[in-house]
Amino acid sequence: MDAALTFCATPGPITTPGRHAPLLDGLPSDVGALCRVIQGLVLHIFWAERYGVQLAAPRRDEVQLRWVARHLERILELDPRPLTVAREPETRLVGNCRDFSTLLTALLRHQGVPARARCGFGRYFLPNHYEDHWVCEYWNAEQKRWVLVDAQLDELQVRTLGLSFDPLDVPRDQFIVGGRAWQLYRSGQADPDSFGIFDMHGPWFIRGDFVRDVAALNKMELLPWDSWGLADKSDQELTPDDLAALDEMAALTSGDVPDFERVHQLYENDARWHVPATITSYTSEGPKNIDLAIA
Repeated sequence: MDAALTFCATPGPITTPGRHAPLLDGLPSDVGALCRVIQGLVLHIFWAERYGVQLAAPRRDEVQLRWVARHLERILELDPRPLTVAREPETRLVGNCRDFSTLLTALLRHQGVPARARCGFGRYFLPNHYEDHWVCEYWNAEQKRWVLVDAQLDELQVRTLGLSFDPLDVPRDQFIVGGRAWQLYRSGQADPDSFGIFDMHGPWFIRGDFVRDVAALNKMELLPWDSWGLADKSDQELTPDDLAALDEMAALTSGDVPDFERVHQLYENDARWHVPATITSYTSEGPKNIDLAIA
């Protein structure tokens, strides 16, 4: 196993299941079956009404949960049955694309399968738009390649979106990882305002997803609105050295990361990339300083 496979085959701080690890022992090994398990446990906050659920404010706050151990705890609070039992939509954990992807990453790592969450942009949600999104990437040992999987997309969503591809093998021109999005913007191949979600878009948004993707590659799968380092600067604050660092990292991470050791070295030794002990989380209530040791 090369460095990336070895590194990604074990849990990181976010994906450690904690005391609930025994619950994962009996889960299926097939990736598609694991996705169906997760789809029976998690309800996407922006798709809730499609499943007949009107979310009250306290339930919407579940998207603030960072840690897989806390996800599992809340899932069992809502319904104590085994994880293989699909919940009714109203008793599923409320999450988003990052939570589907991080949970699949955690379940695969628990089985020793190299996996990592990827942050970037999906091209399959709106026409001519790169939608803020997360997927999971796992190592298919039989095919000897990294495969992108969108664990969020169940039959209803596939049908609603009219997808022409299998969400268990998302084409790389349909999900654009953060570093590739940065390259498309910097080279003028794509309009930066076509990247984002709702009224949030532009170069700063691309950069935020890019920084979060680098962190996720290094087993720190933070929330989509968590920020630090190069993600927390305005476009005007970026120095030529910052831009050079971003361009170098984009070249390294724009695909399936063949030189993981270099990426890991840069992440560990450059505070602009490395997730610090305290981050800023831009919640709906405004920015908050979050101590990750106690969050």
